[in-house]
Amino acid sequence: MTERVAILGTGNMGEAVLAGAIGAGWSPGEITATVRASEQGRAHAAAIRERHGVATTTENVAAVRDADLVVVAVKPKDLPGVLDEIAPALAAGAVVMSIAAGITTSAIETHLPAGTPVVRAMPNTPAQIGAGITAVAPGATADAPHLSLVERFLAGTGDVVRVAEKDLDAVTALSGAGPAYVFTVIDALAEAGVHVGLKRDIASRLAEQTVLGAARLAAESGEHPAVLRERVTSPAGTTAAGLRVLEDRAVRAAFLAAVEAARSRAVELGG
Repeated sequence: MTERVAILGTGNMGEAVLAGAIGAGWSPGEITATVRASEQGRAHAAAIRERHGVATTTENVAAVRDADLVVVAVKPKDLPGVLDEIAPALAAGAVVMSIAAGITTSAIETHLPAGTPVVRAMPNTPAQIGAGITAVAPGATADAPHLSLVERFLAGTGDVVRVAEKDLDAVTALSGAGPAYVFTVIDALAEAGVHVGLKRDIASRLAEQTVLGAARLAAESGEHPAVLRERVTSPAGTTAAGLRVLEDRAVRAAFLAAVEAARSRAVELGG
């Protein structure tokens, strides 16, 4: 059976999910992507067609009529209006997947026909190169086959994990916003490298590969990050000197505060 997919709102995250799905083997002919009805939106639609080979439209209703999976990738403030718009046109049994931060499945379900299976997902931007992680949580009527469809669609974006919906705001704060934290670390490391005498291109390459390699080692070794950190840290050595400064500057506390602030904002967006 060929499943048809509509992606409503193909901005950065919507296109990341789209790219991941096609990379995992979904046919571009099975996917329709929507954009805003504006001059900028039409230009973006042309770029999406060229990059991914999918059909594009400015009409959300037309896109969802035959779709088995509807991915709603619009901003949280725009979500209710889009749901109200598409509700009468949804095919029987269509699964609605939302990636809007903070908006609960129960809130989404109030805008859709009774019994519509809803799944919330929180991907992150590395999804566009197949290196992301997405957490998914089912709504009241979404069962195992509905989750499986969502997970198959997201498989090309990287890892997919199931969580309780109550945990999705925390997921948003950690892995959803997390790439921005890591990009800040990479930028800071590279800038520090320049400060101590490295050429900028070399400093940037060193910073990027150091973060990439450390993340892979943490993921593939099975060791706790604290153990891996200790293996790098010789007593009274260079790494110990640097770590002492990070602790003095309360870097760990800053990350905790950042994640807590992002979670609080996700809760606010959910109203």
